[in-house]
Amino acid sequence: MRSPNVSRPVWRFVADDGVTASFGLAADEWLTERVGQGASPPVLRLYTYRSHCALVGRFQSLEAEVDRAYCEAHGIAVGRRPTGGGAILMGADQLGLAIALPEGRGEQGYDRARDLFARLSVGVVRALAGLGVDASFRRKNDLEVEGRKIAGLGIYFHPPGGLLFHTSLLVGLDIPLMLRVLRTPFEKVSDKEIAAVAGRVTTVRRELGREIGLPEMRQRVRDAYGEALGVELREEAFGAEECQAIGRLERDKYASPSWISLRPLLPDTAGTSQTKTPGGLLNVGVTLAGETIKAIYITGDFFWDEEALATVERCLRWHPALPEAVAATLKRLDAEGVRLAALPAETLTEAITAACESARPATGPAPPRGCFVGP
Repeated sequence: MRSPNVSRPVWRFVADDGVTASFGLAADEWLTERVGQGASPPVLRLYTYRSHCALVGRFQSLEAEVDRAYCEAHGIAVGRRPTGGGAILMGADQLGLAIALPEGRGEQGYDRARDLFARLSVGVVRALAGLGVDASFRRKNDLEVEGRKIAGLGIYFHPPGGLLFHTSLLVGLDIPLMLRVLRTPFEKVSDKEIAAVAGRVTTVRRELGREIGLPEMRQRVRDAYGEALGVELREEAFGAEECQAIGRLERDKYASPSWISLRPLLPDTAGTSQTKTPGGLLNVGVTLAGETIKAIYITGDFFWDEEALATVERCLRWHPALPEAVAATLKRLDAEGVRLAALPAETLTEAITAACESARPATGPAPPRGCFVGP
């Protein structure tokens, strides 16, 4: 226990609500640059976005991830984060979190990113635990509650120095709207697809079985980070000069069509398959990043164990798309007792392989590439 006479490191704390997509992203990068230059102490920022906006990861194709025509017709802003990760729908019911640290000049590999995800998400995990919600870091860059995603994580190493850690905590979520805004492997959006996605994600309110306001959730997260990291958080809103500097970065980068519509070298591709089995109809939807399964949804009218299904999908995310690799993983899970009733591993392998095949470009498979952290 820290002695009451020992002073704690001081971090800056920023809280704001109803920010635009471009301002919210520009503010995070500007803070990261300042911290990296040594002109500011580390920063914890907790904020919400104005109405809804769709944000894609640094390395994603906007057109492949977001229904831009729908967004334009319904006044939903779009933006591109500096951090990697997947496309998200943000609004007043999602708590945006940014941590800016004077790190990032050293090794930036996958193992280090995983270590940072685990270390820097500790405040969210602790805040949820205080509410009786048991969350943990799983997969590549998610926090989960019993196999269901409750927060997505991202990291950006600012070239001159400084590290930005991003989290989007799902306090609440409009799943039907999310499925209209974000493109998925589903060929259509129906009640069945909405139910399928609802089984893969969760929210704070769903776990609590009651309403909880964003101010309370923000305070809990703030307190948890102060305790977990052993720091004092002093609140300081953006000043006029800071807003001007952020506004310039917003104009030159985050509100710029050239940044928002930036095309990655390796765009994601999606595919589906439908198979009739003795146990019922099997539908598989996948999104590929090169030759890696980035996302997978397994649905149908057969009977299955929800926990087993969540485990199978989790183990196949960010997994090689090669049939032999999929077969080996399903065989291992089967040996461990994780299996879908009335659905042999061989049948599931064939269905997943067919979905991956339909996702591959007509010119053949793309080279295995991809990254989820900033350069």
